This record gives sequence, C-alpha cells and structure tokens, in this order.
Amino acid sequence: MLQLATGEGTAIRNPQFSRLFEAYNGLIFRTAYRLTGSAADAEDVLQTIFLRLVRRDSEAVPAQGESYFRRAAVNASLDLIRARKADRSVSLHESAPAPATENRDLREELREAFATLTPRSAEIFVLRFIEGWTNAEIAQALGISQVLVAVTLHRTRRQLQKQIRFHSGGRS
Repeated sequence: MLQLATGEGTAIRNPQFSRLFEAYNGLIFRTAYRLTGSAADAEDVLQTIFLRLVRRDSEAVPAQGESYFRRAAVNASLDLIRARKADRSVSLHESAPAPATENRDLREELREAFATLTPRSAEIFVLRFIEGWTNAEIAQALGISQVLVAVTLHRTRRQLQKQIRFHSGGRS
C-alpha cells in the first residue's frame, strides 16, 4: 500500500489512492516529461497532481480517469513552464553545462511557445503530436467533434510557428 507523507508528518494510507497512483503515475510522468523535457520537472508534476488529489478526495476522480490525469499533467506542466519562464531562475539540473546545439535551442523555444497555449489546445496538441492519437480518438476522448480537433490543431500549429519565429528573430 502506498504511503504519502504529508506536511504535518502524517502518512496517507488509502487503498483507492494507491490504486490511482499505480494506474496513472506512468501516464502522468511520460506526459509531463515530454512537455517539460526534464525528469525532475516531470516528478514535480506527478507529485503536485497527487498531492492535490490527496487534499481533495480521491473518490472525486471522474470515471474517465485517463483523460482526467492526462489533462492534469498537461495543465500542471504548463503551469510549471510558465512559472519558470516568469521566474527566470535556473534549476540545478539546468545549470549543468550542456552543448549549445540548435536542437536544444529549438526545444527550449518550443517549450516557451507551448506555455502560451490554452490548456485545451495544449492537450489536443499533446495527444496528436506527442502521444500519436488520431483526430477521431482525440474527439472521442474529449467529447468534441473531429472538426473542432482539426481546427484547434491547425490554429495551435500556426500559433506555435509564430511564437518560434518571434523568439528566433524571424530566422525560421
């Protein structure tokens, strides 16, 4: 059984919570890692989501748990990226010397551009281009039309392209 230490020095022993953690921790971590590009940040997102769940009530998770936890991972990852961008502090894992490559710069620009998206647009983009879902699968999972998925993807790609061009000084 999973035990989570809380700030008050107590531990949570809840079989429902343990089942949720076992079922969805991998999904949350992978989604967060793909968005943040950092295992440490992905672990922070995972911890944030489950601490929020503990503070609420783990019984309140909707029946479509996978969609709920994926959306929570996207939102928490975007919040983390936005907070880092606003703070401009350097975390320990980012302070290690790394080769300055164009791919690394592009990934960083993409993360910053991604932080400007709405949570729904980011979720649809992640499902399509990172998770590899089809538009039909996304529409069904989110309870929206395939047309709305396609339009959102088109607008999101254009917005990301503009952001990356702006950040790269128009050289893209």
